[in-house]
Amino acid sequence: MGGFIDVDSWRRREHFRLYRGFANPFFSVCVDVDVSSLWRACREPDGPSFFLAALFCALRAANETEAMRLRIRGEGVWEHDRVRVSSTVLRSDETFGFARFELAERFDDFQEGGIREIERAKSSPNLEPAREQDDVIYHSTIPWIRFTSFSNPMASNEDSIPKLVFGKSTSANGIQLMPVAVEVHHGLVDGLDVARFFDRFQSSMASMSP
Repeated sequence: MGGFIDVDSWRRREHFRLYRGFANPFFSVCVDVDVSSLWRACREPDGPSFFLAALFCALRAANETEAMRLRIRGEGVWEHDRVRVSSTVLRSDETFGFARFELAERFDDFQEGGIREIERAKSSPNLEPAREQDDVIYHSTIPWIRFTSFSNPMASNEDSIPKLVFGKSTSANGIQLMPVAVEVHHGLVDGLDVARFFDRFQSSMASMSP
């Protein structure tokens, strides 16, 4: 669910109106995230999938960050109560499908549903659900590349769905680092919001690790 916010009384109304007029109102931030504790936990016997564990933490952090739940609808701004994540999944023919993961309170529930959804996306002959409601974060993983910046295809200059990308994780001085890119519409999201998302992502991973 959710509802429209009152833009006229919104503290960011001037910023929203300013950036809506830009041809390219988006900004992208790429951060090396310390995933060491979660990485080690997932490497244990019977440990969880690192992909699903990291995605669970990122989705939880996005839901805790109000700006990541805002969407442009017509002339207004809609705030979702909660969002899910739509992620690319590699198929056996080296194309990709889309898998949709719902927010869950417990990781075990998220992983159970996630495994089923990954298998569905791998076997599906089409790209559904590529087009869906905007109560979603778009996500991709590029595990072959350690990137330092990233940009995504945008449907229009009012594409307000945040984009999240995980890159290749590597070890440096005993610390496991994963590049994570976040791309957002500046009419809705500021640098402080993205910083808070990363802080919450880091905290969520720490809370999952023994």
